[in-house]
Amino acid sequence: MIDYFHQVDDPYSHLIVQLLPALTARYGVPVRPWLVPPPDDAAAPERERLAAYARRDAARIAPAYGLAFPEGAAAPDAEAVTLAQRILAGALGSDRFAERAIEVGRALWSGQPRVLEGLAPGVATADSTARTLADGEAERRRLGHYLGAMLHHDGQWFWGVDRLWHLEEKLAAAGLDTTPRAPSLARYRGMTLGPPPKSDRRPTIELWFSFRSPYSWIAFPRVRQLAAQYGARLELRYILPMVMRGLPVPPVKSLYIVIDTKRQADKAGLPFGPISDPVGPGAERALAVLHHAVPLGLGEAFAESALRAAWAEGVALASDEGLLGVARRAGLTDAQVDAALGDDSWRQAAEANRQALFDAGLWGAPTYRVDGGEAHWGQDRLWVLEEDLIAALARR
Repeated sequence: MIDYFHQVDDPYSHLIVQLLPALTARYGVPVRPWLVPPPDDAAAPERERLAAYARRDAARIAPAYGLAFPEGAAAPDAEAVTLAQRILAGALGSDRFAERAIEVGRALWSGQPRVLEGLAPGVATADSTARTLADGEAERRRLGHYLGAMLHHDGQWFWGVDRLWHLEEKLAAAGLDTTPRAPSLARYRGMTLGPPPKSDRRPTIELWFSFRSPYSWIAFPRVRQLAAQYGARLELRYILPMVMRGLPVPPVKSLYIVIDTKRQADKAGLPFGPISDPVGPGAERALAVLHHAVPLGLGEAFAESALRAAWAEGVALASDEGLLGVARRAGLTDAQVDAALGDDSWRQAAEANRQALFDAGLWGAPTYRVDGGEAHWGQDRLWVLEEDLIAALARR
């Protein structure tokens, strides 16, 4: 059994639900749908930025998976969302829930209220819908998550189209793939690192990252690879960790992120664990040294060394021994580290980087963009970053 948690106003839910009929048909595993509300504020800080980015991101990645999401989609109004929830609450007992959800999502995201109203016969009552949403939220919490577009199977979570490849691998390993020679429904999308187009341009990659972000660790060396492969300049935009900027990170979210990062690190061939969480003094000390390492031409080496130390070697960046070892590995001297730790000017740089990140429409790490274009969030979007690099080189 696969439990699927659908949030009607979540673009990623609209993408993954389009693949559920094919998933059931191919692997023969029944899918039990649940209707859920949005995550609470603690699990989804900067809600408006998240919603706007999700719409843009869904439109960008949908064609790569053969899916549909309209470009320029607006946020649906509350009345339309409520109607969509009532329609799908009424469809939960049907084996056509996914098909119904696709129809509802298509109308909702295309801004077609009349089409949505045409799907309304058989809607659940307001009270029944409220109970359905509460039941879905309770089950999601019981199993240990907080987002929509989530699939839960055999004790593991799989987020949307970005993690469907992993679920497919598990189902195939269990002998459930009825067409094993066929391409996966949503293949893992990594970097291609192909030959760059001939160009006299040198694009710039801005990379926002945090020493406390495990996803920053598994993105950082690969962004460096992309920069080297395509002759791009890498601009390091280091920021304070979210929790040190007043943005909450609930324990259930932290736990999922660590588990998921390990899975993604294995796929990328990068080490993960043992961990020494650098939150607090560890992150601040690393930022101070990085601020001095950048003008010396050692910023990239130090940042990668520190991320690796915290997330793959269990080295405490808050300790002198740990930080000095990390810095020496990157080519810095002990005297340079001491000088950096006595200078607080990194705080102004980190704040300027945070403001630039917000101006780009995002708030978390890792985030990147090419030549000031659209910013992309998360290590899952390295293939999009690569596409943007290739497009930048092709421009005249």
